[in-house]
Parts: sequence; structure tokens; C-alpha cells
Amino acid sequence: MTKFFEKRLTDVIKRPLITEKATKALDLNQYTFEVDPRAAKPDIKAAVEKMFDVKVLGISTMNPPRKSRRVGRFSGKRPQVKKAVVRLAEGNSIQLFPESEEA
Repeated sequence: MTKFFEKRLTDVIKRPLITEKATKALDLNQYTFEVDPRAAKPDIKAAVEKMFDVKVLGISTMNPPRKSRRVGRFSGKRPQVKKAVVRLAEGNSIQLFPESEEA
């Protein structure tokens, strides 16, 4: 675990990513999260295991390039985004969607 996230593991995971591809990966027991760009794989693993009480088998990370945006004559870049695909052990799952009560 890196020293930066030693005491703040909850700051590692920003939000789950809900896309068509990520939803299909749920069948394979893989969950996709947006994480802090400074987070390393051991940080992500420790954060997921602590927050969701599951066993992580593996992590794949992606650091795509920043996209340029322009508004009039002003140009800039979108914020840096790092994605992590977390593979869980058999029998473990994370509740991403709340259970709906139908009456």
C-alpha cells in the first residue's frame, strides 16, 4: 500500500462506473470503478476489500489520455480519470443497485 492512501482508503474509490460494458462484466463477477489517479493496485484492492467486505482476486487498471475541450477561444482539458476493473472471488458480490420495493 502506498503511503499516500495509508489512512484514507475511502478516498481511493470515487464511484462505480455503470456502462453497458461494465454491466455485462457483472456476470463475470467483475466490477468497474473510477478511482483516484494516484492510487496503485494494492490501494484499490485494500479499499474494495475494506469497504465492501469481499475477497479481490485481481485488478486491471486503465489510465486513458485526457480529452481536450474548447469553449469559444478558451481551450482546456477534461479531468484525469483512472478506471479499475476489480475481479472478485466466487460467491462474493457487491450490491451496486438498490433493491426496489414493488407494492
